[in-house]
Amino acid sequence: MAIYEKGQVRIHYEEVGTGFPLLLIPGGGLNSTIEFVTRKGPFNAIDEFKTEYRCIAADLRNANGGRSEGPVEIDRPWDAYTDDQLGLMDHLGIDKFMVMGFCIGGPFIWNMLKRASHRVVAAVLAQPSGFRKELPNLFYENNIKGWGPPLCERRSDVTMTVVDAFLKKMYGSNPDFVFTVTRDFVRDCRTPILVLPDDVPAHPYAVAMESAMLAPNAQVSLYPWKDVPERIPLALRHVRMFLRAHRP
Repeated sequence: MAIYEKGQVRIHYEEVGTGFPLLLIPGGGLNSTIEFVTRKGPFNAIDEFKTEYRCIAADLRNANGGRSEGPVEIDRPWDAYTDDQLGLMDHLGIDKFMVMGFCIGGPFIWNMLKRASHRVVAAVLAQPSGFRKELPNLFYENNIKGWGPPLCERRSDVTMTVVDAFLKKMYGSNPDFVFTVTRDFVRDCRTPILVLPDDVPAHPYAVAMESAMLAPNAQVSLYPWKDVPERIPLALRHVRMFLRAHRP
């Protein structure tokens, strides 16, 4: 494990394996840590892909339970996290890479494609987060309880007023679809995409499928997959075939 530092930001990351670079964005919302892609997720992503790819994963900035820290940037929450992800790849000397994101990794990937599509060779969105109109305040409510208070306890410079403003900007500025981009952006996105849908409150099936239908070079894997143990190997087979087909 290693540390990438830039200004006030300190990102804890891990590299395992060799081959074409594969950035793994853990799930877990704003408490996203490396542990999700090694132990807490539907499968151990690092173990599954390290024999073919240079797997890179990091704790999200200011995730409780992680070791990455930095300012809480109220005015640009999504972009601050994308700065960390792209900055880490720059730090490692990586120009082009593939990315697989779980949960909150879905919106992160769309934002990364908006900012640096020329660097992302292909992307896998597993159980992606999205807006659910029946629960419009879901992400604010989850994080104001599960992310904000522990962060304030360990950081004297962060107050619940700051947390409130950050979450309202993050999930309230574009409270529709995938939070970070518009449907028109997805419709024009040429990057190869593979979507592994889910359907729990934070991972709406309808949004996952809509994004797959809009993106011109998108594929969809089977559903349900992660809740049926026998189907996880089949979903992984699809991911491997997709990555192999698109890696340089």
